[in-house]
Amino acid sequence: MNAVLSPAPHRPIRELPDELVSQIAAGEVVERPASAVRELVDNALDAGATQVTVRLAAGGVRLVSVEDDGLGIAREELPLALKRHATSKIGSLADLESVATMGFRGEALAAIASVAEVTVLSRPAQQATAFMLEAASGELRPAARGTGTTVEVKELFFSTPARRKFLKTDATELAHCVEAVRRHALARPDVGFAVWHDGKLLEQWRPGTFEQRLADVLGEDFLAQSVAVDHHAGPLHVRGRAGIPDAARARSDWQFAYVNGRYVRDKVLAHAARSAYEDVLHGQRQPVYALHVQIDPTRVDVNVHPTKIEVRFRDGREVHQAVRRAVEVALSTPRAGTAAAVPLAPQAPAWRQPEMALGHQVSDLGALWNVNPSPPLVIPAQAGTQDEPTDWPLGRAIAQLQGIYILAENRHGLVIVDMHAAHERIVYEQLKAQVDRHEVRSQPLLIPATFAANAQEVATAEAHAATLAALGLEVTPFSPRTLAVRAVPGTLANGDPVELARSVLAELAQHDASSVVERARNELLGTMACHGAVRANRRLTLEEMNALLRQMEATERSDQCNHGRPTWRQLSVKELDALFLRGR
Repeated sequence: MNAVLSPAPHRPIRELPDELVSQIAAGEVVERPASAVRELVDNALDAGATQVTVRLAAGGVRLVSVEDDGLGIAREELPLALKRHATSKIGSLADLESVATMGFRGEALAAIASVAEVTVLSRPAQQATAFMLEAASGELRPAARGTGTTVEVKELFFSTPARRKFLKTDATELAHCVEAVRRHALARPDVGFAVWHDGKLLEQWRPGTFEQRLADVLGEDFLAQSVAVDHHAGPLHVRGRAGIPDAARARSDWQFAYVNGRYVRDKVLAHAARSAYEDVLHGQRQPVYALHVQIDPTRVDVNVHPTKIEVRFRDGREVHQAVRRAVEVALSTPRAGTAAAVPLAPQAPAWRQPEMALGHQVSDLGALWNVNPSPPLVIPAQAGTQDEPTDWPLGRAIAQLQGIYILAENRHGLVIVDMHAAHERIVYEQLKAQVDRHEVRSQPLLIPATFAANAQEVATAEAHAATLAALGLEVTPFSPRTLAVRAVPGTLANGDPVELARSVLAELAQHDASSVVERARNELLGTMACHGAVRANRRLTLEEMNALLRQMEATERSDQCNHGRPTWRQLSVKELDALFLRGR
């Protein structure tokens, strides 16, 4: 039985007591111990700290202490530091519209002091001694301390026991506190951070380079399985690192986005980053990244939420395009073509347009693999006769395994390539480039390929004739229940036209629109590339294998197939030695 709310008794309007106002406001700023950690570390960084130490007890519920070596607070300003909306960071509306500090609202310390026991100990460099202020009593007395500030927060929510009941276990609250410090650490590699809990050192990150901080905080694996991002777009600068598709996780907990050094959770940034992975990451897997967006402070509003974790961009589309492009460019460079300490191949693909026995030129590798195997293939010597097998990032082919994998040797050891997956990506990227340049060459069939079609296929072919033409396909009604494939893309001229047409029509039927959006277009091209790629059990010569390896090195996103799976793996000599227990 549903409870019925009765009208509240009439009460006169009156002002709330200051203490109650502060506690209500505190609910917006301080949700748990990690909130206090975040706000206090913000203040420490704004004070110019080069070392920040966080001490916790009982997951931060009993104690949160943040020490810094920053500028400190002068004795006469200490009482003001605990007043609501008292701050040194802004003084006018113009300042608010161009905030360049982590904190600016002037309410964090006051909010925390309303729900906990707070003491502030601080000393500026020019002051002979430090002074300690107790928030509850307002007592100010001399104390011993070097330059900087220490803020202690004890017994969080002691005055609001109902709020305290909503806190989780100490271990859970501790994890949130460490995560808050970790987010700051990723933004400021020039600052040292240390986290203590119940007298034990949990984390320590020393000042260093951005890459070193990433390795220290997220692990060496993240650094090894990510690519550098550095992209300028007008007033925007996007930098950081984006994880390769292989490093994707089931959860989005390793997605760190920053705007002018501030960690944020923003839908524009999250969508932009995720959309950059559409071509290489499928399903529900979540990419990992640490991205920093530098933007004119006047073009972003950070005064959206009391926690300052949300922002609003003046031009969200501009930011979305910049972030997506930045990550796409980083991911598009094949790692096979940029392996560290391995000489790069020439910029142009190593293979040229081989002459076929029938006397015509093959304009791309897609057609090369799909011709009838009987005509001889002419591959330039550069593709298969290097002086050393280690000259190329993906090495030189040495064998084919089970008609599926290519084995190659490079300077690091053994490379294993899934030939269908790799060639599928190559054909796909070629088709995309041709469509983007409106250069899809359509090859008419001497004899149209007809097939029995259902009503939906016939309707789709008629409704999307322009889209099919843009993709190099001509599919027209031959009879009420028959379709005829009259032309196919030149890249896929030697594939099965009927199978290709059926697959593309099925994809188009799922996208009920007169014009296919980019994502749907890419799905169509992916389907076409899958049909055009070299099939399993096709026996290749060493020259053909090397041609494929060279083309992989010159093709964007060649590390993953169109479905997000890896196209190649490296086994180092050290790993091979371990398999055979060498050196033990």
